[in-house]
Amino acid sequence: MSFASPWLLLFLVLVPVVLLFVLWVERRQARYPVAFTNLDVLAGVTAARSSTWRRWVPLALFLLALAFAGTALGRPNAPVSTASSRATVVLLVDVSGSMRADDVKPTRLGAAQEAMFAFLDRVPKHVRVGLVSFSTSPQLLVAPTANRAIMREGVGLLEPEAGTAIGDGLQDAVNTVLGSVGRHAPRGKNGHIPAAIVLLSDGAQTRGVLSPEQGATLAKNAGIPVYTIALGTDHGVLHDNGFGFGFGGSFPVRPDPATLRTIAAMTGGVAYRAQSAEKVQTVYKSLSNSVVTHQKRREISSWFAGAAAFVLLGSLAVAKATGERLP
Repeated sequence: MSFASPWLLLFLVLVPVVLLFVLWVERRQARYPVAFTNLDVLAGVTAARSSTWRRWVPLALFLLALAFAGTALGRPNAPVSTASSRATVVLLVDVSGSMRADDVKPTRLGAAQEAMFAFLDRVPKHVRVGLVSFSTSPQLLVAPTANRAIMREGVGLLEPEAGTAIGDGLQDAVNTVLGSVGRHAPRGKNGHIPAAIVLLSDGAQTRGVLSPEQGATLAKNAGIPVYTIALGTDHGVLHDNGFGFGFGGSFPVRPDPATLRTIAAMTGGVAYRAQSAEKVQTVYKSLSNSVVTHQKRREISSWFAGAAAFVLLGSLAVAKATGERLP
């Protein structure tokens, strides 16, 4: 937190000044004893004065109200996360045949779908979300929309297909983002437009025209960060039953986290590794509130002013209830 008018914080000096003044008055009054001829009255006064918390609570609240008010005068401001009204996220999902592997339960694709459903439940409602799948070639399944029901329907229709064309998928996702936010969208201080691509893949590129690095370059030039998720374990195996690859057998299907890390680093995104359904859920949930937000400073003087008023009212209420008086 910082202050736009820090010199006005000198007002906070009133807090210790008022406290010292009250202590001085209390000590001065103690120097002048009063003679009581009625012992019953004296006992009552002594008992009342022994309840020290009643005497000091109104004063403590009054001093706290002064502190809040003094802080408000300094015009404090703090970083706040905000999302643009045109913010767009494109979920780019690998639907290659290896997504049938069950090293991540129930299958890699099944775990990814559940995680994407959780993402849709948590991402801010005004953020537009689109869906692009890629196998041998990319396919736009859902254009960016704020309608979560349409997105959930698109995610539910995902099915494993054949190869892996990461570069071409990135190209399609970039074009989808730019079609939503505009090709001349304003960029933030980090060079990013109010958009992001979340790329989930479980293997190395086997198909396509563009390489993953070429696809990442397109995203970088457009100012779109790509957050990558490498799904699957190193011991993942795909059991073929005579379809998919055309003959029976088992095949290792390892993810390619190195390539995905490169994509994220080139575009200013973050790379994640998910080797379980719980982990992929956690990644998507954490991304739901971060991929399209940016930090900006906001003045919060009203927060402190409101707190000062509330605490001052509390001080007056306690003083009235206890019969004590404020300075």
